[in-house]
Amino acid sequence: MAPVLDTGRPAHPLHSKPVFWGNQRFNMKNPISLRGIMPEKLDIKTVRIEKPDEINFILGQSHFIKTVEDIAEAVVGSVPGAKFGLAFCESSGECLIRVEGNDDELKILATKNALALGAGHSFILFLRNCFPINVLNAVKNIQEVCSIYCATANPAEVIIAESPAGRGIVGVIDGAKPKGVEGADGIAWRKGLLRKFGYKRG
Repeated sequence: MAPVLDTGRPAHPLHSKPVFWGNQRFNMKNPISLRGIMPEKLDIKTVRIEKPDEINFILGQSHFIKTVEDIAEAVVGSVPGAKFGLAFCESSGECLIRVEGNDDELKILATKNALALGAGHSFILFLRNCFPINVLNAVKNIQEVCSIYCATANPAEVIIAESPAGRGIVGVIDGAKPKGVEGADGIAWRKGLLRKFGYKRG
């Protein structure tokens, strides 16, 4: 008979080798209690990013309150005329939404979306008069930035996992799913668009 974990579900028969959690060794032939390790309740939901169609945003995760000023400096250092609003979800201490920016409308937009997301150490940066491609490397190179989930102007939904401990970002649904594969006309259009924007020469 297959070994049974203390979750009420049978374990896979191949799981007969010892399992290690840190320095602890578990023998899969005997029941293992996962209580206290796995959350008793985990809800998955989606949160739609609310914004005007033309506004780009960057969604990411960092690990330190210093993020707020560092991202602001990265944006204005990369594109001096850029307008932006940034909100960072503090996940310890007072657990406040920390806000920075030079455009009141974008600051309000960032705050509203950060409150809806509520994911610890996440940040959302809304941009005007520049594009994510202009600032993304500068943001990614900030010491305390851990990851970037998306950089887009598309309609987007953020997949959120929530447990009694808090909220985290699982992933992002960025825009629509593919409708097909590009052909010769599509290739010509793509290359022409990049040259029209000035990203490619010739």
